[in-house]
Parts: sequence; structure tokens; C-alpha cells
Amino acid sequence: MMKLYYSQFTRGHRPRWVLEELGIPYELLRLDLRKGEHKSPEYLKVHPLGVVPALEDSNGVLLESGAICLYLADKYADKKLAPAPGTHDRGEYYQWCMFSLATLEPPIVTLAQHTRFLPEAERQPALAERARQQLEPALRVLDQELGGREFIVGESFSVADVLVSATLSFANMFGALAGFPGLQSYMQRHLARPAAQRAYAD
Repeated sequence: MMKLYYSQFTRGHRPRWVLEELGIPYELLRLDLRKGEHKSPEYLKVHPLGVVPALEDSNGVLLESGAICLYLADKYADKKLAPAPGTHDRGEYYQWCMFSLATLEPPIVTLAQHTRFLPEAERQPALAERARQQLEPALRVLDQELGGREFIVGESFSVADVLVSATLSFANMFGALAGFPGLQSYMQRHLARPAAQRAYAD
């Protein structure tokens, strides 16, 4: 049985969501970050950086939430959480998965750090504002691409929707989606899926 090392309010909810969509059995191994369980010698053997998530299966350990999600979609290809290899939709699927992780997420992280997560004395409003300025055009591109459609790629739900919706949810925590009702609707629709509800429950 697969094991997902997980803690709430981390990127661990992404692969957990995918596992729930797949409907396969897995063991959820919760780590209490406040107690430093992610820095224990035992867990550092799993993830040398001591962060979550990590996925362990019969083939070994995988790190990085996005990579885990892509791996799961391919491992259980019959569940159709990814377009067929070699198709243009598959290329767009990779594109939007990477867009969520490499284009959307970095400015959101900076915004989060300098508005909430860092001690107040260490926050730099100028960096937060710069992050907002970087994020807004990326959100506009995504909004235009969706154009009110239900899915980011093709006509069915995929891991790209998981990654984009989860990243938008993070942005929404800091008011970044206030001017994008279409993105809010897209995000809320996918977060309402039963698998997402289970993944975010606790």
C-alpha cells in the first residue's frame, strides 16, 4: 500500500487529492510540524530536506508534490486523470501543471511570507507589492485561457485542474483573486468535488 507523508496546510493536500480522486487505498502518515516530526531522523531518511509531502510505494520514495501528482496519474492511467500521451492536450496538460508550480506559486509564496508568515519585523511591504504585480498578469492569462470553461485542458477533469485549483486556493487566502470572479468560480467548483473535500478535511 502506498504511504503519503502529510501535514495539513502544506502542499501535501495536492497528492492526497489525487489519491482520493483515484479511489485507491493508501496510508496517510501525518506529521506534526509543530512538534518537529518532519525533522526527525526517521523522516529525514525519507525526505532529506525534512519537508512534506513524500510518497512511498513499492518502487521507492518520490518527493515534490507536483511530481507525485503526475506520477500517480500515469501509474493509474485507466482512471484518466491525464490526457493521452503524445496528444496536444497532453502538452497543454504539462504546460498548465508547470504554470501553476513555476509561474503562479512563487509570487504567491512571497506574498504569503511578507503579509502573514514571517514575523512582522521581517516583512517587507515592497516585496509583497512586487509579488502582487508579478501575480496579476499570470492570473489574467489563466483567466483568459479558461474563458468560463469547466476544465483547464480538454473536456474532462485532470491533475492539471488539481494543481491549478490548489494554487488558486493559496492565492485566494491573500485576496489575490478579488478581481477574477471567473477564477474564483473555477477554483470553488473543483474544491467542491468530493475527493477535494476529503483531501482538505483535516
